[in-house]
Amino acid sequence: MWRKISTIIVSTAIAVGIIAFMLFRIWDDLLVALEHAVWYYLLLASLVCLAAWWVRGIRYRSILASLGIPVGVNFSTACIFVSQTANLIVPARLGDLVRIFILGHEKHAPVSKGISSLVVERVFDIVTVALLGAISLLFVLDVPDWFYTLILLPLAAGAVFFAVLLFAGKHTSENRIIRTLLTIMEQIKDASLSARAVIFLSGSSILIWLMDVTVCVFIVMMFQEVIPFAVVVLAIVVGNLVKAVPLTPGGVGTYELALALTFTLAGVPAADAAMIAVVDHLVKNLITLGGGIASIYYFGGWVLESIKSAFEKRFGGIKPGGV
Repeated sequence: MWRKISTIIVSTAIAVGIIAFMLFRIWDDLLVALEHAVWYYLLLASLVCLAAWWVRGIRYRSILASLGIPVGVNFSTACIFVSQTANLIVPARLGDLVRIFILGHEKHAPVSKGISSLVVERVFDIVTVALLGAISLLFVLDVPDWFYTLILLPLAAGAVFFAVLLFAGKHTSENRIIRTLLTIMEQIKDASLSARAVIFLSGSSILIWLMDVTVCVFIVMMFQEVIPFAVVVLAIVVGNLVKAVPLTPGGVGTYELALALTFTLAGVPAADAAMIAVVDHLVKNLITLGGGIASIYYFGGWVLESIKSAFEKRFGGIKPGGV
């Protein structure tokens, strides 16, 4: 128990330390920038961010439908809101487990289908982000070599993953664990490799991440800065790929640092880069938190107990139906 608590404390301390260091360096510049900020761009950024959540909900509903779990857009969006809000609190993206509990409790969905839905969503997110990053590299010069590694590695991994999926369903096993893994792979294949799924999931994923970039563009405009669109895309890509490594809850600290570093390497003054990075992530996390609280009320108080069970017992609380 103490090991789990210490993990949360250490990861949270790292996140707070990074943000505090960044703000300390730019505090005076931040106060001046806030005095001259164009606030209606903040409103536009917030509205686009909120709209992107509904697009995520539509995409997730499609994934669940492919797995034989019919839900409405409100339900699918609320699922994502709750799990992402939990991810803001605990490290290692353990908040994603909550979604499996919700599907089991509300729709009696097997654990395997809950896991499959998460994998499909994550794979399309990471591959789409990396693809946008690869395109942005064509328009941004003199980037560090590790940017290419960071972006091209997920693309290569995605290609291998989809190649493996093509052979899913052609093997069987008497081993229960291996049989469960093969079942999950078959479900992932059904949800992601049909022509309709590829077109819809790819298109909606691109839209989601372009909306995420647009949020940052509005934050840039809020501070009356001029940064090329390709640079903003690259910064969002690097920030999210770095955030995919679960070092801190919700990637807080590491995301801002990656964004600010990318902007700085592109010639943006360090103070401006840090301000944009911090405010961008703050807007996105506040929208996530607000949506998560509303979604907990939508599902009911049992969700809080489910979250507790997910982190204390790892599927020891509410039991979704079978494999």
